[in-house]
Amino acid sequence: MRNQRWAMTLCLGLGVCLSGAATAQTPVQPAHALQGRIWDTRTQQFISEPVLYQRAVAARYVLLGEKHDSEAHHARQLDVLRGMAALGAQPALAMEQLDAEHQGALSRAQSAGQTDAEALADAGQLNRKGWRWPMYKDLIAFAAQRQWPLRAANLSRAEARKIALGEVKPVLPAATPTQLEALENDVVQGHCGHRPEPARLAGIVAAQRARDARMAQVLDAVAGPVVLIAGAGHVRSDRAVPRYLAAPDQALTIALVETVAGKTAPADYDRAGFDVLWFTEPGEVRPDPCATPLPGLAAPAAKPLVPSTPSPNPKP
Repeated sequence: MRNQRWAMTLCLGLGVCLSGAATAQTPVQPAHALQGRIWDTRTQQFISEPVLYQRAVAARYVLLGEKHDSEAHHARQLDVLRGMAALGAQPALAMEQLDAEHQGALSRAQSAGQTDAEALADAGQLNRKGWRWPMYKDLIAFAAQRQWPLRAANLSRAEARKIALGEVKPVLPAATPTQLEALENDVVQGHCGHRPEPARLAGIVAAQRARDARMAQVLDAVAGPVVLIAGAGHVRSDRAVPRYLAAPDQALTIALVETVAGKTAPADYDRAGFDVLWFTEPGEVRPDPCATPLPGLAAPAAKPLVPSTPSPNPKP
């Protein structure tokens, strides 16, 4: 994405140089007012990157919420890692993209001195197709080259499926009705406005909560500071990973947010559960996942939906 911006800058420079000879120029769309800016939701003011990095270094847990397919989001995540490293931090890097059952192989590879991101992705059995590799390659490489421990943070797909189908009942802390309703609405939105039957809905919500609880467990198992790379829906302190941490007050939750035309103020975006919003350019044009009716779901949800930012896991 940065290369694209550099190319655009070069083109604009050439346009100015040749303006005396050109007869017409294509209008240039101005950048979004929020693009590249960082909003502190607690102080209600914009902050600089150095201030953000200082806050990240001071935190026990740094949770970086993303849209999985956004190159800009992965670039900003790498900026955070670089900023923390420049201040002397040496955190572990935990990733939703790696299933916890493969931690042993991943640790053995690092202990043997492996720093190649491709080899480490193999050791952790990262699903390259599902996670659109090489989108996470630079993050893994940066951490590995500095000998930061890599942590596989996610519940496996097989485990999550058993919970969703009701075959396994996870032991989880009690959730409030408000939290459960928000999680149910996340599921309904993920099903294009259709509400699964109650038992199925409860199973899917339980699986989502189990994923969050597993990620929190992995973070707590790290003795020192740790950074989590996960979908934005997983890092919300109001209903996701931070709720299960041993010391949630020591967590810094950062949501990377794509700007939307017409939404020019931080108040126009979902801020609940996030300490910081870092605004980026929009990602690629995505196909409408609801253009084709979902099988087995004929009626839309009767209950109105509460706006949220769910983070569906990619399906291998």
